Amino acid sequence: MKLTHSYVHGASDLPLIGQTIGDNLSETVSRLPDHEALVDHPSDRRWTYSELEEWSRKVARGLLARGVTTGDRVGIWSPNCAEWVVLQYATAYIGAILVNINPAYRVHELEYALRQSGVRTLVSATQHKTSDYRGMVDQVRGALPGLEDVIYIGDPTWPELESSASRVDSGEIEAIGKTLAFDDPINIQYTSGTTGFPKGATLSHHNILNNGYFIGEMLHYSEADRVCLPVPFYHCFGMVLGNLAATTHGATIVIPAPLFDPDATLETVEKERCTSLYGVPTMFIAEFGSPRFESFDLTSLRTGIMAGAPCPVEVMKRVISEMHMEQVAIAYGMTETSPVSTQTRPDDDLDLRTATVGTVLPHVEIKVVDSDNRVVPIGTPGELCTRGYSVMLGYWEEPEKTAEVIDSARWMHTGDLAVMREDGYLNIVGRIKDMVIRGGENIYPREIEEFLFTHPAIEDVAVVGVPDERYGEEVVAWIRLAPGADPLDADTLRTFCLGKIAHNKIPRYVKLVDAFPMTVTGKIRKVEMREISIGEFGLQVAGGIETA
Repeated sequence: MKLTHSYVHGASDLPLIGQTIGDNLSETVSRLPDHEALVDHPSDRRWTYSELEEWSRKVARGLLARGVTTGDRVGIWSPNCAEWVVLQYATAYIGAILVNINPAYRVHELEYALRQSGVRTLVSATQHKTSDYRGMVDQVRGALPGLEDVIYIGDPTWPELESSASRVDSGEIEAIGKTLAFDDPINIQYTSGTTGFPKGATLSHHNILNNGYFIGEMLHYSEADRVCLPVPFYHCFGMVLGNLAATTHGATIVIPAPLFDPDATLETVEKERCTSLYGVPTMFIAEFGSPRFESFDLTSLRTGIMAGAPCPVEVMKRVISEMHMEQVAIAYGMTETSPVSTQTRPDDDLDLRTATVGTVLPHVEIKVVDSDNRVVPIGTPGELCTRGYSVMLGYWEEPEKTAEVIDSARWMHTGDLAVMREDGYLNIVGRIKDMVIRGGENIYPREIEEFLFTHPAIEDVAVVGVPDERYGEEVVAWIRLAPGADPLDADTLRTFCLGKIAHNKIPRYVKLVDAFPMTVTGKIRKVEMREISIGEFGLQVAGGIETA
């Protein structure tokens, strides 16, 4: 049936899972005890499902021995590693709330997250690259009397945590498990806000376990799958789309490196014979850009997920054809919705898997509304809203901010501009705050970006608006050139665009860069781009060019 208005519900014969994360992992263990569950490729450490369960329960008992109780917040501040995964399941077994802390945080951000969430126990890396985690923790401990215990991965405090498990009987885990409910909060993830302090999206077992399960269902996961995860665990992309999608289906979690490295990712896919690979578009672009790309055997791949940012059509086509990921999916969502609301299906045609972000997941509702909160007709841009099991419990201890985004009917207002097709598939055309209004007309940066990607000299592009006295706003294109390409200026780009896109969409300014301002999860910081553009162009130089 063709839709006439922009609302669709994910009807499904598959029921929601009514379990806690710990119970669900134990169920998988009972089915596949000797199947490989987790591989830390850099250290070549491996665990079967029964070994993963044993380790997770040991860490859980260690936390109990050190005074952690159900409802306590346990922070994790570390790049990707096996210990991160184990702590995720260990805290779930005892109902402690895992607080994910961005590995890129500096001292003031770390202090804010620990204070706002009330972290009692922190598990941290000692250092990574130039970041001295131990030194930064020492700087904030005096100001945080509630932070009672710090455990460092890679120094004696981690084995001390494990050895302290001997003080707690193994039956204690089962006893606590019987007191837990699947609607209990189990995870706090701080959203990467571009202004002000980040907000702690509070998620339940039910939120993230079911989201991971249905993502895995859409990818046709089974114990035959090996999922390469170069995306960060501290974000939903890693711990839900990755870890929980895998363990709900008996698949294998494969860690290629602590932080994203294109060659390490490709090498891991080859050596571990991974069947699935995740990434934001910039990660796939970096992998294609590796001088060694063609030397890797990627024929084991069949699927994966590209998400976290708008996915350029040309990049998606290369992923399908050159990485052998014929069943690759686009997923769309946000931390506050656990995170995925829509996803493409493996049997979708190339148009659906390159031009849309899929359609609604099972048991989720989505709608597109106008500024008066009325559902708009099919094909009309508006704000995307989502409702269902996946909507967060709220922002941790911030009811007013929660009420700003979740309305009285429990619809989550995403702030994203979307267009729904008559078949229920969605196209995200931008953020409401990113939309450029030039001369009274709405311009969606995504549309311009997709067109500019067709230029052979352009490897990556991002479009923002800047103030303009005559038109209100004008368009700026930040461009990263393909290796060996001749420089572009605004006049050359304008000539390329003339007659192919509307005149008001043609960028007035061009800025050549080596990289974009990015979050750790690969999202482009367009607010920062706008500020830099305003300063560098002075809002006076028409058609100018800057190089970074």
